Amino acid sequence: NKCRDAVELFEMIQSVDSLELARELQKRAEHSARSMPVLLEVNLAGEASKFGYRPEHVLAELRDINALSRLEVHGLMTVPPWAPEPEQVRPVFRRMRELKEHCEQILGAPLPHLSMGMSGDFEVAIEEGATIVRIGTALFGPRIRK
Repeated sequence: NKCRDAVELFEMIQSVDSLELARELQKRAEHSARSMPVLLEVNLAGEASKFGYRPEHVLAELRDINALSRLEVHGLMTVPPWAPEPEQVRPVFRRMRELKEHCEQILGAPLPHLSMGMSGDFEVAIEEGATIVRIGTALFGPRIRK
């Protein structure tokens, strides 16, 4: 049901983290007669608390996902480990850019988006190639915890 709702409501899905999920999105997009731009979520740091492909798995499944006629792979997305200093996550952002470049070589086509960086580190993310950043805290302030 979440896949059905996502395909009907959103312009892009930035969290495809398995071939199984991609195939389900393909079915839902086909049923809705639309194409769905997607970003493949990568968990570069291997954090148990986060979702996403391991880098070697995204490379292994990339062609299969790209072959799904209703999905358009537009790039990669990651949420890096939290660090008190933005420079500490630069290596993660750099590896992500390099992974995107590797994916482009495999596909023989450019991937326009690299979604990485949040309010505390978006400048470094942009320096390393981010085209999409998530800056909710910078815009709206910290979340109120209950």
